[in-house]
Amino acid sequence: MPLSPRVLVVGTTPDYIDWIRNSRVDGTLFLTDPGLRRRARESAPTPEEEILCDLSDHSRLRHALHAHTERFGQQVVGVAAYDCESMAPAARLAANLGLPYPSLQAVRNCRDKHLSKTLWEAEGLRCPTSRLVRSPADAARFAGELGRPCVLKPLRGSGSELIFRCESAGACVAAFETIASGLRERRSHRLYAAACPPEAPEILAEEWIAGEEFSCDFRVENGRATLIRLTRKILSETGPFGTARGYFLSTAPPAAVGPDSLPQTLYRSAAALGLERALCMLDFKVQDERIVLLELAPRPGGDCLPFLLRRCWGLDILGGFLDFCAGRPVDFTPPTGARPCVGLRLHAPRGGILKRLDARLLAQDPRVREIHLARAPGARVRMPPADYDSWLLGHVIFEPDPDPDPAVQCQRLAAKLAVEMETP
Repeated sequence: MPLSPRVLVVGTTPDYIDWIRNSRVDGTLFLTDPGLRRRARESAPTPEEEILCDLSDHSRLRHALHAHTERFGQQVVGVAAYDCESMAPAARLAANLGLPYPSLQAVRNCRDKHLSKTLWEAEGLRCPTSRLVRSPADAARFAGELGRPCVLKPLRGSGSELIFRCESAGACVAAFETIASGLRERRSHRLYAAACPPEAPEILAEEWIAGEEFSCDFRVENGRATLIRLTRKILSETGPFGTARGYFLSTAPPAAVGPDSLPQTLYRSAAALGLERALCMLDFKVQDERIVLLELAPRPGGDCLPFLLRRCWGLDILGGFLDFCAGRPVDFTPPTGARPCVGLRLHAPRGGILKRLDARLLAQDPRVREIHLARAPGARVRMPPADYDSWLLGHVIFEPDPDPDPAVQCQRLAAKLAVEMETP
């Protein structure tokens, strides 16, 4: 009997698993953290679709995968990971299986934000000046030498979690201690497990760059890069530093950057980190008509971005990523004439127990195309920096009017969500 071909998805979340299972009939095998499965609200896959295993133990992963494929007559034909903390185990498994995936060293080049910037600088690519700081005094010294605002962040974090903008040496000291405390509290999380060694936490200090911030997905293959998705970040004015309030999706490149230089920079940014064939997500800023690279990961952008692409472009980037990883033909070309769209993230106003969450007024707005609520009454909400997940209540996809600015429309639309909290 022929073996059943499967693309192995390493360590993703139950909501992504649910998405993939609802959009693809078969052909996927999920390698999932048992704790995530226990806490999931979504239905579990069948036994032949999912392996539950400790993702931090590579030897056990290999044996569990071998036993599973033998039992169910399956053959892994591709390896994919949607989460930063799962890219290293995915790279090891792909190497063991002889399948294409970014090398373990390339993954490490991406995950270590200081190493990324060192490699980019060596290739003449613009990125913030940075330094690994091991103590509050180190951080304060960096700010003093820089003489302008800087940013402190975990060396291997993700998103805006535990990121602080500092105006002074004193602010750097306070931010360093907050990040160090946050890393100790998160030491059991795979994303931060290696970021808090006994001798000192791994914290990066870097120059703060003014200018508009963008996020994009692109494909690098055969010596060139092709842009898939470009979004301008709408940053929150009231939330923690760096929090994305929303994403403005457009087919046009940033006005301040020439259309030919963006693909070239995308390719050079990936090649410098050792990525020859990958689907990448890059965060960057535009300052003085130059692209300033911030972070790159060999995976598609997450959060509400897959929902935004599916609703507005009809593009299933999560499914397309599986085809790409399996070496199948896949077309990521944006549709022509697509209208601009915005993915608006909805945040809780304060911590506590969620008493009421009512989106009826929001749903009546003619601009709104889709509402996704991730929390329900009774949910406990903790605010950053203690927790950057539970205060995210969901998102809205909408087509903005020409005026006012999408950031203003985000603010007004978010106010239509009725949220009541109570003190536990």
